[in-house]
Amino acid sequence: MRDDAFGHCDALGPKSIVHIHQPALGLKAILVVDNVAAGPSIGGLRMAPDVSLDECVRLARAMTFKNAAAGLAHGGGKSVVFGDPAMDPVKKEALIRAFACAIGPIGDYIVGPDMGTNETAMAWIHDEIGRAVGLPREIGGIPLDEIGATGHGLVAAAEVAAPQAKLSLAGARVAVQGFGSVGKHAARLLGQHGAILVAAADSRGTLHDPAGLDVGALIALKERVAALIEAGRGRTLDRDAIVGVDCDIWISAARPDVIRKDNVGALKARLVLQGANIGVTEEAERILHERGVVCVPDFIGNAGGVICAAVEYHGGTQSQALERIREAIATNTAEVLQRAAAERMMPRAAAVAMAEARVRRAMGWRRWR
Repeated sequence: MRDDAFGHCDALGPKSIVHIHQPALGLKAILVVDNVAAGPSIGGLRMAPDVSLDECVRLARAMTFKNAAAGLAHGGGKSVVFGDPAMDPVKKEALIRAFACAIGPIGDYIVGPDMGTNETAMAWIHDEIGRAVGLPREIGGIPLDEIGATGHGLVAAAEVAAPQAKLSLAGARVAVQGFGSVGKHAARLLGQHGAILVAAADSRGTLHDPAGLDVGALIALKERVAALIEAGRGRTLDRDAIVGVDCDIWISAARPDVIRKDNVGALKARLVLQGANIGVTEEAERILHERGVVCVPDFIGNAGGVICAAVEYHGGTQSQALERIREAIATNTAEVLQRAAAERMMPRAAAVAMAEARVRRAMGWRRWR
């Protein structure tokens, strides 16, 4: 472990931090295995040009808490590859396969898809080291992005949290920041409850229509790798304007720290769902809490993907995965919000206390901690 990594350590982890650099291939990557007391870690592989050690460590800890809160026999880990996920597919495959070979000996980390990677990337990793989840159906996987596993979990959280936010899902106006594999399914599934998508954003801009956007048409547009602003209807706004759109439910489903102290004042929603890990800073969450906005912690509401991955890893079926997602996330959301109200604390504090207690119990049964 490098010297600059020790500032990230505490009693829970990280267990290990690995920096990978292969100049000949242009591969630069980081793997953080945070805690494996409950079992081998599961966490996604993220690809973006501006990832960092700090981001990877924070995401790995979020996975530790997420897996513990979901009652999975797995610890938390995360990995990042520096690069543009839209790079030439041949080069991307070479980088992903080289990354897989580099982490092959690290047996307590199971790779899943994340921003910039997908089922195909997991198939490459599985082909190299046999240790990946979120695989294509053809090789025995449950493609969690295809079925919208994380979106199913967000809707389960929304059903529980909406009454506390004094909302009904029927007729609720929804804004989605990041209309990708998480955001599009969350919008689609909330629409089945009568919610109305009024705004959606991707890396190119925000599309806004107070009367409601056609979710199916937007999903079809994104499947053609087109920008939302090319939809031909609605008002086009700057990418970051999604923060201030008038709505009832606001969903983060892209990069970390999208809602921060400097922009949280613009947020108009009464319920915030974090489809992205660490999508809202803790300071911003505190401000929202003081305003009476219900903010479901990321590792509680967006655990659908890793629950699906764990069910796949242990040989379960898609229907079993979806049932477990709904049950676990609804139960955990209710427990966190009830504890937060009873003890007059922020939902995140209640969620961390619940998850950390489970991690520490698991650590107590280990010889080496």
